[in-house]
Amino acid sequence: MKWAIRSSPDYPVHPQILQPRIIPRSEHCISRKQISPNALRVLYRLHEAGFGAYLVGGAVRDLLIGGAPKDFDVATSATPDEVRHLFRNCRLIGRRFRLAHVVFGPEIIEVATFRASADDGSGDREIDNGVLVRDNVYGSIEDDAVRRDFTANALYYAIEDFSVRDFVGGYDDVMARRLRLIGDPEERYREDPVRMLRAVRLSAKLGFTISPEAAEPIPRMAGLLADASSARLFDESLKMFMSGHGVPSLRSLEANGLLPVMFPDAADALAADGSGQCRALMIEGLRNTDLRVTEDKPVTPAYLFAALLWPAYAQELARMLDEGADLAVAEQRAADRVTLRQTERIGIPRRFSVPMHEIWFLQSRFPLRQRKRVFRLRQHPRFKAAFDFLELRATVVPELMSECEWWRDTLELDDTSLSERLDKQAAPSAGRPRRRRRGGRRS
Repeated sequence: MKWAIRSSPDYPVHPQILQPRIIPRSEHCISRKQISPNALRVLYRLHEAGFGAYLVGGAVRDLLIGGAPKDFDVATSATPDEVRHLFRNCRLIGRRFRLAHVVFGPEIIEVATFRASADDGSGDREIDNGVLVRDNVYGSIEDDAVRRDFTANALYYAIEDFSVRDFVGGYDDVMARRLRLIGDPEERYREDPVRMLRAVRLSAKLGFTISPEAAEPIPRMAGLLADASSARLFDESLKMFMSGHGVPSLRSLEANGLLPVMFPDAADALAADGSGQCRALMIEGLRNTDLRVTEDKPVTPAYLFAALLWPAYAQELARMLDEGADLAVAEQRAADRVTLRQTERIGIPRRFSVPMHEIWFLQSRFPLRQRKRVFRLRQHPRFKAAFDFLELRATVVPELMSECEWWRDTLELDDTSLSERLDKQAAPSAGRPRRRRRGGRRS
């Protein structure tokens, strides 16, 4: 394979001289039986129409290591308009990257035209302060391979002969479980700072190591993420923490110096956490989420962010209570302040921040067992999520375990049975002295 040298043999820059390494079907493990039938339909139709058609990116990478991809992306020499003319079930999306989505019921096959790294003026590219904000300059497959982020994501499965095409050394990197950037790492991170999060997320998800040259600049350049779109960072955080690998993602964020940028209040709370309870709660919350994902159970960002931001909220609440604020006022202000600071980095939509606040506020209601309060709490729409969160807290604060057990026992009771139980608890226990009425005599 030929490489153009910039500052290291690891940085290919002239795609026109790249000679692909072709791994024939007999030498790799990918079978068409593992590929979505709808993706195969797209690949075959593009190929039959005379266009280059390749399965590309994460699906190829995951299939090579024995994974089961959920998404199958296609790269082609056809333009988005040409793809649309081939498929009546196609719609074009995107401004930053113009893409074709071929829709098969619930499954969408994303089709991207080969993109070039260099703009000869014929395409549509815009760079703002060094950040790529629009990239619709089309080119060859070699161009497309060079402009991808990691070598492991730049592998192409060719439908014409079922081989894997490797232009940048990605095949060996996948076999070695290694994430290596294509091009100069600092330039690629500056071009799109979210690539630093992608490196952390993919290493956590796949169990890959980040190559030293790709890992070294991350702590130094972490501050660039402050300029990234808060909505985009929210989407990236969901990919990190709600895809079944939240615990290693958090640890990778910390190891690479990205946690203070993504979750500044949470990072401060962890730094001040002498007991280790804050860290244990966050880890246990993510472990529970990972388990639910593995078991194909629903997960909600509201609960996730409630766990990640609880240490910051608890510290803010304690400060306000120490200053003499009423509990209800302190809870609302603490939640608002923590959420406002967090949304400056990660844009948490109100549909998730509001239930997150409710989960927090209900924690102070669990110790109150008067009849009206108990029934009111049980009828709250966020009761089950709040109780799950109480159980989470009890895993790191054993003193809460009896409270959890009391409420757990009530979950299977109907209103009548619960009422009877509350009556018994309210009645004086046998052998326990009654409270003496004023002016009465002792018995």
